[in-house]
Amino acid sequence: MPVETVEVPVARPYPVVVGAGLDLGGIVSDTLDPGLCAVFTDSTVGPLHAARVHGALQRAGWEVAGTIEVPSGEASKSMEAYAGALRRLARLGLTRDGTIFALGGGVVGDLGGFVAGTYMRGVDLVMLPTSVLAMVDSAVGGKVGVDLPEGKNLVGAFVRPRLVAADLDWIATLPEREISNGLAETIKMGLLSGGDFFGGLDLIGAARKGDLDALQTLVLYSIRFKAGVVAEDELEGGLRAILNYGHTIGHALEAAADYNLQHGQAVAAGMVAAATLSRERFGRDLTGVHEDLIGTAGLLRRVPGVPLERILLTMGRDKKRSSVDGSAGHRFVLLEDIGRPVRSVPVSVEEAREAIVAIVE
Repeated sequence: MPVETVEVPVARPYPVVVGAGLDLGGIVSDTLDPGLCAVFTDSTVGPLHAARVHGALQRAGWEVAGTIEVPSGEASKSMEAYAGALRRLARLGLTRDGTIFALGGGVVGDLGGFVAGTYMRGVDLVMLPTSVLAMVDSAVGGKVGVDLPEGKNLVGAFVRPRLVAADLDWIATLPEREISNGLAETIKMGLLSGGDFFGGLDLIGAARKGDLDALQTLVLYSIRFKAGVVAEDELEGGLRAILNYGHTIGHALEAAADYNLQHGQAVAAGMVAAATLSRERFGRDLTGVHEDLIGTAGLLRRVPGVPLERILLTMGRDKKRSSVDGSAGHRFVLLEDIGRPVRSVPVSVEEAREAIVAIVE
């Protein structure tokens, strides 16, 4: 399997390297001079991969000050965990010219990236995503942050990594349900992109079973699509908002479920709801396409046990809302057709309610 590199062409470009069995030390040294660093990970990934990362970095001339490990799960994307990580970095003695290696899934990347962007007003960040979800989405694009009890990702920043290195061998340690969760974001981007990427979604079934060739193809499709969007609108002032397809309701589902619902599953259900809204608004019925892809990925079309009114309340706190929306509605990304997203579509509370009713049990 060849190693492939995608450059994210923003003001300070950075490479995303994808392959199996990556020479991590060599790849990192191609971008950064060795120096003092810390590894940021969680209690699931750390025991599996941190020792290998330490060894690779040390052999490449890096001085590893230590490892910061947070409990795995969305609950660690908190202000308390953020403050604790900053204090630990200070005790480790990481200096202004240091580097943080964020080794893990989306939570580690979001929290570790926010720490890197704010510790001493910013140190270098290298993303080492170990989940499909992080490889195809959260590790690329520079959005980092933490949750509040009132909503998901309400505190954060844009922090460009210096490098993203996605070793597909790490996926071999994942249970199938974790691969399924990452494939939800791949499905989202394939629907937004259309064309060859959408056609490539016929690899979802093989990727779900851990086929590395299928996974690499879908990961690269996703990274290239996202890199193109981010290059046009890095700070989410316009086009990048299309990447929130399925997320307006998806994020509300996560928060309303006290983050006991996995992100990919929430986004999958949110996309089905968005497809329902798209059908009513534009007359093109893509709900079957959505449901078939989501089912092939091993995800549910409906989610159980999340109170409807709590979902609507949480949507009202969504960070993407504008004051001009008032209390009477929301703004959604919808699809006129495959590959034809429309952003900032006004949706009334009643329309949103009806779409949510169709996806909750």
